[in-house]
Amino acid sequence: MKTTISSKGQIVLPAELRERDAIHPGEQFEVERLEAGQYLLKKLPAAGSSGVLAWLQSCPESDWFRTVASESTDEV
Repeated sequence: MKTTISSKGQIVLPAELRERDAIHPGEQFEVERLEAGQYLLKKLPAAGSSGVLAWLQSCPESDWFRTVASESTDEV
């Protein structure tokens, strides 16, 4: 796919790519220069997601939870 850089140095990602990869306004990307004329664009994780990942990774490996008795919500 082709795109054009604006006078402000902005590059528009084609709608097909944005839709396919669920890219929304405000999301951040990292640009890496591989060599002259070749660049790599990487979508950065959403803010706060690394904290959730660390929390999940800190959970014990097995038998770390107990079932809690609760009432039915069928009548609510």
